[in-house]
Amino acid sequence: MWKTLLGGLFGRGEAKPDNAKAAEPVEYNGYQIVSEPAEQGGQFRVSGWIRKPGDNGELLEHRFERSDLVPGRDVCDELMVSKARRFIDQIGDDMFKSSP
Repeated sequence: MWKTLLGGLFGRGEAKPDNAKAAEPVEYNGYQIVSEPAEQGGQFRVSGWIRKPGDNGELLEHRFERSDLVPGRDVCDELMVSKARRFIDQIGDDMFKSSP
């Protein structure tokens, strides 16, 4: 018992479950949407990446984080893609501009 408790506190012990991995990218209007939810107390936070190839060949990335928590990984992935599509439609490439 103590070994499991202390291992969890200090990052040792069991590996992350498969549901903590990033989902396969979803293509949308030249962007890639990658759901990578954070598990929190048995629920999943909507988060991931929006990526797009840049003009110079570099990969542009925007970290996409929302406060939504949902009980299932599949539902979280679907919500991430839905919200990211809306964000792309509203903001476009401006998401890659750095803030002052």
